[in-house]
Amino acid sequence: MFRLLTLAWLLVLLPAASGLALTNNLALTPPMGWNSWNKFSCDVSEKLIKSVADAIATNGMNAAGYQYVIIDDCWQVGRDADGNIIADPVRFPSGIKALADYIHAKGLKFGIYSCAGTNTCAGRPGGLFHELQDARTYAAWGVDYLKYDWCNHASETAQQAYSRMRDALQQSGRPMVFSICEWGQSRPWLWATNVGNLWRTTSDIQDCWDCRRDWGGMGFTHILDLQAGLEAFAGPGHWNDPDMLEVGNSALTDTECKSHFSLWCILAAPLITGNDVRNMKPAIQHILTNRELIAVDQDPLGRQGIRVLKNGETEVWMKPLADGSRAVVFFNRGAVPVEISVTWEDLGYPGKHRATVRDLWAEIELGKFKNQFSATVAPHDVSVVRVTP
Repeated sequence: MFRLLTLAWLLVLLPAASGLALTNNLALTPPMGWNSWNKFSCDVSEKLIKSVADAIATNGMNAAGYQYVIIDDCWQVGRDADGNIIADPVRFPSGIKALADYIHAKGLKFGIYSCAGTNTCAGRPGGLFHELQDARTYAAWGVDYLKYDWCNHASETAQQAYSRMRDALQQSGRPMVFSICEWGQSRPWLWATNVGNLWRTTSDIQDCWDCRRDWGGMGFTHILDLQAGLEAFAGPGHWNDPDMLEVGNSALTDTECKSHFSLWCILAAPLITGNDVRNMKPAIQHILTNRELIAVDQDPLGRQGIRVLKNGETEVWMKPLADGSRAVVFFNRGAVPVEISVTWEDLGYPGKHRATVRDLWAEIELGKFKNQFSATVAPHDVSVVRVTP
């Protein structure tokens, strides 16, 4: 077995390097919420967003930690004579502020989408040359979260464009989580800790296990591979973003959804679900509201998990937690069941000691184990445990 005992895992055990983080004191744990794009694309409306907010407030998702309701592209149709952004009056007849007020009254937070270009990716008005004006509008509306895309941008660097919007948000008078969505093209993890609260690391996720699109979209296993090596750049207030969850959409099996969610939690990824939360089958609701997996994602230490072992189609990912324990995912990409093992040394512990192991999906204690632990994992499945010395 190839053991990846390198400097990479040591980095996640050490205190985060002192650097300039965005000083809005937001997203100290990875943001959790819902976004309209993966399921509804441009088919957004006031009625839809209200019904989603109603569901999140009552179906256990808000109680589990989901708080942001985010409208993605296509809510905007133009600008008025003074350059103010205009919401679609047919689809949003009450206006965006009234919608934000409705969501806030549910105990939730409201997010919106724009773009650093002249037009959004769907061809709607973008934010270029209107940053200060838009930021003030969003603040007046009660926006809590801005996702900012990268289509149709000017001939400037992403760092310049996103820094300008950061400054506009900071001058707006309202704290807003700033989500950078430039698809990892300029390696934002190298510069964005002083600009945004989270930054996309890849092109768009697709509702599939391992597909690839000619324009760059990819299944979640490909995105997972691209997170290895980025762990040193994530921490409280600034997160690597491997894109939204496809859990509960049509192409992934329930087992694959379980794996997808588990691995996003071990990555300390933002948990922004993209399914129809109004009509979830019990298996999907159980995945999205698993308190013990969510606690791993939201752990206050803020460490992104790393891949410590890889052997063909089998992998082990590990995330250090604030109490000194480790969350561990045994992942089987293959087509047959397989036993996967990890030693305490692989997890950064001394060998020949006993540790308590808890199964986070079964929610049971498995007992004390000396030096190592093994799990038999079904195809495309995971086993997730917490190891406490």
